[in-house]
This record gives sequence, C-alpha cells and structure tokens, in this order.
Amino acid sequence: MKINTVELAISAVRQSQYPDDDKPEFLLVGRSNVGKSSFINSIIERKNFARISSKPGKTQTLNFYNINDDFYLVDVPGYGFANVSKERQQKFGMMIEEYLENRQYLKEVFLLIDFRHKPTQDDLLMYNFLKYYEHSVTIVCTKVDKIGKTLREKQVKMIKDTLNIKDDDKFVLFSSSTKLGKADISNIIDEIVYKKED
Repeated sequence: MKINTVELAISAVRQSQYPDDDKPEFLLVGRSNVGKSSFINSIIERKNFARISSKPGKTQTLNFYNINDDFYLVDVPGYGFANVSKERQQKFGMMIEEYLENRQYLKEVFLLIDFRHKPTQDDLLMYNFLKYYEHSVTIVCTKVDKIGKTLREKQVKMIKDTLNIKDDDKFVLFSSSTKLGKADISNIIDEIVYKKED
C-alpha cells in the first residue's frame, strides 16, 4: 500500500457528522496510552500527523483520516483514563457505541493492546463489545520492541488467553519504532480496499 495523500477530513461527535461517501472505514480503539497516534503515524508514513500527546485522553472526537481518497482510518477517544470525568467517559462510550451500531462502511476494527501488560478489564469489555456487534477484529499488540524476544511467546499466550480471542480474529505484533507488523496491517487494509491478496 503506497500512501499518497492524508487528510483529517472530519472530526465528528454524532452520526449526522460522519462522512457521507461510501469509502471503507477502519476503526482504531484502545486505552488512552496504548500508542494509537504512533500507530496511525506509522501506517500513514507521516511523522507527526496524528498528534502524540504526553497527556493521555486528548482525543475527544471521532477523527476520520482520509487516506489516498480511498478509505478512512477512524480514531476514537481512548478508554480507561482515570483523569477523564465519569460523565465524559460515558459520553465517549455512547459516541463509540452509536458508531459501532450504525456504521455500514466499517470493515475492520484494530483493537490496540499494550504488549507489555495483561489486558485490562476495559480491554476485555471492548473486545466483547466488538464481538457482540459481530465486527471483524484485528488485535494489534503495541510496543512489542519493549519486550525481549525470548519472552514474547509467553506474552502472546497471556493476551490471547485473557481476551479468549476467537479463531477468526487476526493477531499482529506491532512496533512503531521498528516497523514490526506494519506490513501485516497494510496487507489487511489492501485486501479490503484494493482487493489484493498477500
């Protein structure tokens, strides 16, 4: 997948503000500090396009990134950040649920999990939520470079067991620093958008 153009097309808080074209969409979900901005910047090959903040919880809208005018990466507010008020967390939850319930153009969800830690209760809730709505899910384990190669197999088993992931879900080890897993994500997008097989 060659990245030619990238633009933040729309920041939405409700369904009426979503793009009204029929481009395929790829949703990114994960905890506030899981590395979603780094993931986006790595995939779109732009250094600081998605702002990387030292303060988790900065994303407060559904951000639709138009890639090559062919598809959207949709970034949503991170979950599980304690400093965000309960009221705001509930608002974010309703915003994401509205999108998941109604968006016919959603083709794949990338659920980002911090590879260094056991998935949290929030991660498990999100995974089960996505499966309840019967969405195709790719588990993306971020920050893999922080774990030694000899320990990675153990971490993979622990994450898969904790989430009890289904056989049809894809599982990608990813590092924005080393570019590990970037080709896997590009291939998943290619197969859907450009109908390319590996």
